[in-house]
Amino acid sequence: MKSTGLTKMLFLLTMGTSVFSYAQSNAMEVWKSPTCGCCNEWISYMQKNGFEVKVNNTGNAEMHKKFNIKDEQASCHTAVIDGYVIEGHVPVEDVRRLLAEKPDAIGLSAPGMPVGSPGMDGPAYKGRQDPYQVILIKKNGESEVFHSYP
Repeated sequence: MKSTGLTKMLFLLTMGTSVFSYAQSNAMEVWKSPTCGCCNEWISYMQKNGFEVKVNNTGNAEMHKKFNIKDEQASCHTAVIDGYVIEGHVPVEDVRRLLAEKPDAIGLSAPGMPVGSPGMDGPAYKGRQDPYQVILIKKNGESEVFHSYP
């Protein structure tokens, strides 16, 4: 079967759109303190897992206000990807699940700074793993457990 020029062009356009969509859903922006080492560790973790990260070393208090992140949901850094907020040390698997499922929500939070979570799992913690939950923050102000870690 011969390929026509139109078929080739449609194939290339489809591939370009897929690559562009993939790149869009892997680009995030992070707001953090310029002196926070665990934030840098989380950013490095996300980059190693294929995410492109733009960093703002301005703190994240303004982002908490902008996205209505409550104190009990807050952490040391705030990221935004595809319109969703990722608050704190959320594992990459949960970010990918959020992006795949696309719930009607503000985003995800790993409240506080749970030891053993990505970025809070370096040698200084000597393998310690505290239980924690990743919370889905809904647009109506409610929240629910998205994933529990033992």
